[in-house]
This record gives sequence, structure tokens and C-alpha cells, in this order.
Amino acid sequence: MTLNWEQVVVHAADPATLGRWWAEALGWVVAYTSDDEFEIRPEADRTPGIDFVRADEVTRHRGRLHLDFRPVDQAAEVARLEALGARRVDIGQGEQPWVVLADPDGNEFCVLAARGGE
Repeated sequence: MTLNWEQVVVHAADPATLGRWWAEALGWVVAYTSDDEFEIRPEADRTPGIDFVRADEVTRHRGRLHLDFRPVDQAAEVARLEALGARRVDIGQGEQPWVVLADPDGNEFCVLAARGGE
């Protein structure tokens, strides 16, 4: 049996707005849209993607899913994401080599240090 990772599903109050934000942040393309769903992918026919799905009530507590990203230049990526509307958040992480950010809907994600601690 083969199991392929298709996508990550994120519940959102406004899937299109949040999906567009993440598409811009990641440099991805829109793969599918409807009134209640907005899917983005690295390329139109490449998975995995992120599927933003409308939720009647989006919880405002720490989520069960957390994405980590490893950039070439952490400081530059953090600055770019903040310019797009991300904000730094404190989840009790203390002094760490990663930066915890939240997207415009409050979903937390980390921007890790470059490989090798660069």
C-alpha cells in the first residue's frame, strides 16, 4: 500500500483571504477555489498543498497543527512575512533559534534557523 501526502487542511473564517496570504508568503499558486474552500500548491500539479476550508467557528486557542519552515535566510524571511501581515507571538518558547509567527487568522507557525545554524 502506498500513502501519498495530498494536503494540509486549515480551518479559516475566510478561506480565500487566508489562502491568498499563504500563497503570497510561500510563492505558491492557487489550485482550486469555491465559496468555502481555497487550495494552494507549490505548482498547479504538485502536492502536497494547503487547503483552507471555511469553518463556522474558528477556535482561538493553540491549534493542534503547527507548520515549520526552514528558509535560507531566517531574518529576511521573518521580515518579509511580517511585511505581509504576520506577527510575532510568544507561546512560551523562550530564547530559541526559531521565530514563532502567526498568520492573519492567528495560526502559529515557525521560521527555523538555516540548516547548520547559519
